Amino acid sequence: MLAPMLHAAQATPRALLDLLFPPRCVCCRRGGAWFCADCRARIEPIPAPVCDACGRPLVSAHCSFCAIHSPQIDGVRAVAFFERHLREAIHALKYDHRPELAPILGRLLSDHLAGLTWRVDAIVAVPLHQARERARGYNQARLLAHSLATAHQLPIWDDALTRTRSTRPQVELNARERRANVQDAFSASARVAGAHIVLVDDVCTTGVTLEACSIALKARGAQAVYGLALARPRLE
Repeated sequence: MLAPMLHAAQATPRALLDLLFPPRCVCCRRGGAWFCADCRARIEPIPAPVCDACGRPLVSAHCSFCAIHSPQIDGVRAVAFFERHLREAIHALKYDHRPELAPILGRLLSDHLAGLTWRVDAIVAVPLHQARERARGYNQARLLAHSLATAHQLPIWDDALTRTRSTRPQVELNARERRANVQDAFSASARVAGAHIVLVDDVCTTGVTLEACSIALKARGAQAVYGLALARPRLE
């Protein structure tokens, strides 16, 4: 009896919490992991081909979206469709205070980035406004970005981009309102000059948040800006 108690006393705070409250999959509720292998296997990756610029799946040789809207970013990719198991995991990370999911979901980003040919000098997270980050306790995009940067041994620039004003949650808005909502909402530091940057976010819906960040980064001299998200909706 004494040995297990001594072992528990020497454990990390995270391990102690797992001992008291064993992880359960946020999707299927089975014990053993916060996002189990069976549920991860049910994630539906976005199939090739996708548009080089906006990352939307292509149904013909040319992207109908980019023919109308010229993206203000050098490329966007998302790992999978924002459906079922992945949607539940992202919602748990964002809204149910489950930062433990960030390393698991970050591995999905890491595997996806490994298959791309982007030159990357640094990783930057899409920032939250300070008030919203205080209320949530963390920025989920930053947690994902740190996991990605660690996996690829890349620098993470937490001070490269700030949100200069509070904005309405994008989920409440249509495409036109989303663009107006984030216009001029970000500011970049001079350290990004000449750099090739990967922006990290959890979900890319219309892409306007990533574009607004890209505009701010390029205004300070960033050479190239790419967006990488965990998920995007199937239809927009």
